[in-house]
Amino acid sequence: MSKQTKQPETIIRSTKTSNKFANTNKKEELKTFIYEYTNVVKFFIDELWPLKDLQSLIPKDITNKASTWLSKRAIQAAAKQASGIVRGTKQKDKKRKYVLKQLREEGYFKKARKLQKVIEKHPISKPELKSVCPELDSRFVQISLENDTSYDGWLTLSSLGNKLKLVLPFKKTKHFNKMLSKGTIKTGIRLSKSGFTFMFDIPIIPKKTSGSKIGLDIGATNLYTCSDRQVAKEDKHGHTLSSIMMKLKRKRKGSKGFQRAASHRENYINWSINQLNLDKVETLKIENIKYLRFKQNKGRYLSHFVYTNIFDKIGERCLASGVQIKRVNPTYTSQRCSECGWVRKSNRKGTQFRCTSCGFTAGADLNASFNIALDLPAIGRRERLLHKNRVGFYWHAISKESIVPCT
Repeated sequence: MSKQTKQPETIIRSTKTSNKFANTNKKEELKTFIYEYTNVVKFFIDELWPLKDLQSLIPKDITNKASTWLSKRAIQAAAKQASGIVRGTKQKDKKRKYVLKQLREEGYFKKARKLQKVIEKHPISKPELKSVCPELDSRFVQISLENDTSYDGWLTLSSLGNKLKLVLPFKKTKHFNKMLSKGTIKTGIRLSKSGFTFMFDIPIIPKKTSGSKIGLDIGATNLYTCSDRQVAKEDKHGHTLSSIMMKLKRKRKGSKGFQRAASHRENYINWSINQLNLDKVETLKIENIKYLRFKQNKGRYLSHFVYTNIFDKIGERCLASGVQIKRVNPTYTSQRCSECGWVRKSNRKGTQFRCTSCGFTAGADLNASFNIALDLPAIGRRERLLHKNRVGFYWHAISKESIVPCT
């Protein structure tokens, strides 16, 4: 009998608060600690990179080499963090080489040669870090949420070294209160020059066994369109995903303006997906999209369409709501009429859909979401390649609940 993997009872979620309420001296002391901690992590990365068998706990003969004013505990924390960075980088290289070996053993020599070229062109190199956010556990951190001051909480950092002890005030955000109402706060914390990241243990909601099954179509113009007619809205400043992507298109990569626009895009995606009403939904059907831009130049505008981030956020939202996710083959969902089943490329023109067979009209994204909700039988890759723009019925719609493939 195969062993069943035990599902975790909780998930970890994080939220960030600002350190702007601390005085200038405290902020400077915090920056000094982060700067020294970063240098120690870089030192351990240099020491650990040549080693083959690397563990999360670093032996004393390596940690004793660090020349720093940090405490022994802080040195151990820096070494553990450096070990995680090195092991994560090497694990990526190990996975690529394993896949290469499997391709050669199974006779896929053409694919093996392509992967070999990728490995040679982009070899794994030692991580070069500009700054490190210290990750401290309960040995260093004490969080107090009960006090009589004007602040919502106090963060006490000790055992840092050089007799340094920081007592920093903070105020809760809406997201902090939301996470606190759902779960329990962990004693670990992640520091940065601008704020603190708190961790929460959130109980996993059991999967729903009753409710509706809806389809969801994502896009650059409309972030999402659901078969129950839920559509992503503009934010309070009138922006959509499309307008933010246009803003990113005009910015120079790496500039501060580009970073602000990218942050705006992330915030818009999170805000929009949080607006989804999943109270009466049992299953959410989404497109099974992979390698959308693989070896294709889609231009600067579509290069900012981060569909993987959108799917990740949808997954988190469904996990928190107990909604099941089902991935559906997206082939011809934008060309097929959800009413009669007629498939033709000319059915869709821009954002509008009009069936050339039965005359059904709807928004193109809404029609696609109807098709995704129907859970159409999959079309094989060979057939898709042979009939890219085939006209006709791939599926006969006897009814919206009973669809069979064409013979």
